Amino acid sequence: MRHFIFFPPEASVYARHVDWILFGLLGVSAAIIGLVVALLLVFGIRYRRGSRAPRGPLPAWVSRDVEIGWTVATLFTFVFIFWYATASFLTTIGAAPNALEIHVVGKQWMWKIEHSNGVREINELHVPIGIPVKLVMISQDVIHSFFLPALRIKQDVLPGRYTSESFTADKTGTYNLFCAEYCGTDHARMGGSIVIMKKADYQKWLDAQPGAENLAGQGRQLFVRLGCAGCHFEKGHRRAPDLAGLYGSYVELADGRTVRADDSYLRDSILQPKRDIVAGYAPIMPSFEGTVSEDQIFELVAFIKSYSGDAETTQ
Repeated sequence: MRHFIFFPPEASVYARHVDWILFGLLGVSAAIIGLVVALLLVFGIRYRRGSRAPRGPLPAWVSRDVEIGWTVATLFTFVFIFWYATASFLTTIGAAPNALEIHVVGKQWMWKIEHSNGVREINELHVPIGIPVKLVMISQDVIHSFFLPALRIKQDVLPGRYTSESFTADKTGTYNLFCAEYCGTDHARMGGSIVIMKKADYQKWLDAQPGAENLAGQGRQLFVRLGCAGCHFEKGHRRAPDLAGLYGSYVELADGRTVRADDSYLRDSILQPKRDIVAGYAPIMPSFEGTVSEDQIFELVAFIKSYSGDAETTQ
């Protein structure tokens, strides 16, 4: 029994908020149950058969005021809990502008993790304490769910679609990482750990990993190897849209729509280039579906996000 832990440890501010919400709901529920049981006992004894308790009609103001009182109290309690829970949850959606971006690919039955500097991990995630982290995730096969109990965050990881979650860890240590969505035979073994480190220790860990070019650099090499530079970096009459400063901008399409060039748009443009044709360009780009893996798409997207127009020399 000494090893039994009723609650996992708290390793972020959000985790404490989640626990406060849970205990608050339990407390309110217990208070309401206690009140109802107490009233049942009191009225059951006071107004039992044969007692001399008055049984005439209640004054109108008693029914009116009690009804208004408990309705208003319930409404304000609900609004407060809803506001607090929503405000806390939104912190896991909106990442800070300077957040450390880490890419996660779910695959039966492992988690493939890659940092922006090219360091890769399997079933283990190293992050620094006190620095906002944004996880950009996708599945290579079926639906998974990335669950970090110590941080109280869980997010479905879907095939063909990016999802994300953000957090800021505030307690060092090694904590569990699970897949919380049944994903096949070895689902129960699809786990690992998150290692939260002091900033200096995290930097030492990064420096000690095998040398690898950063994610954008790998994407740049892949971009040229796939022949994309022939159209996107072509001098003179460009046959494909200019990628310099594309990420985050708004793109006008041939059908009159305007879309924002985010991660999902870039991924779809690589795999389904004829779906959203940029205005002024012919639909000549081939699909790379089945040619590049999800890891390589992360690399290509990272390169496009960082591209400022200096890569034409790589042709």
